[in-house]
Amino acid sequence: MSVQDKLWAEPMRPLIAGNWKMHGLIAQLAEIKSIAAAVVAVNPPADILICPPATLLARAADLAGHRITIGGQNCHPETAGAFTGDLSAEMLKDAGASAVILGHS
Repeated sequence: MSVQDKLWAEPMRPLIAGNWKMHGLIAQLAEIKSIAAAVVAVNPPADILICPPATLLARAADLAGHRITIGGQNCHPETAGAFTGDLSAEMLKDAGASAVILGHS
């Protein structure tokens, strides 16, 4: 069985994602602790992804625990350069993100 066949043979796990957009300050990161505690208690049959603003990525990743994935809200295709305000995949990973939302409005 090829890798592709195996991927399609296994059932897909649902993803529950929250894009915080331009909402949230450091003081509101306690909400991630509450969500993490609920995920552990309820153990939903889905993966949980939270995408906070870039200013909160590193702190959110520190609080999320192992059951919540932290993601970026966008990603520039270049690894570095004069792209004001953009983040590269390497920068997102360095901040603790392991996912990113691409192609959204």
